[in-house]
Amino acid sequence: MNEYDARDILLASEEIADAKTVQASLDRLGQEISDALHDRFPLVLPVMGGAIVFAGQLLPRLDFPLEFDYLHVTRYRGKTQGGAVEWRVLPGKSVAGRTVLVIDDILDEGETLYAVRQKLLEMGAARVHTAVLADKEIQSKKPIQADFVGLKVPNRFVFGCGMDAYGLWRNLPEIRALKEE
Repeated sequence: MNEYDARDILLASEEIADAKTVQASLDRLGQEISDALHDRFPLVLPVMGGAIVFAGQLLPRLDFPLEFDYLHVTRYRGKTQGGAVEWRVLPGKSVAGRTVLVIDDILDEGETLYAVRQKLLEMGAARVHTAVLADKEIQSKKPIQADFVGLKVPNRFVFGCGMDAYGLWRNLPEIRALKEE
């Protein structure tokens, strides 16, 4: 894929949530999470790579002490359909006995976030809270619901704010969707 292909993807999309709406949801999420976890000294774990943009904007909005690490798990590998869960990096810090806040870009079918939660509980986490920037409204029941949700998005392929389209456009300040064919 080249620069022109990337620009074509952008042109073949439509805005779902503008940058102002995204920022307002981050402000609200920061307050909700701060209210809930201010006295927990949580270990915060963004799910790489999609959650990096979300985490980078959310963390300064949290007004309590926390520890930070990360984990890397994927199902998409640059594609638009998920496959098997692939663990790439487990947290370096011990989660045993800890309150953990997992940050992810999107709750799609819920399989990845569910697998992350289960793995952290198996590793001894006392509690696992989850925060997602976007929660996709799908028809089927998800195995997990996020504790903190920024925005609801339609059941379409969305990108921007850390979410990618074919590995591209994570850097957009807004959330866009590929146009339906």
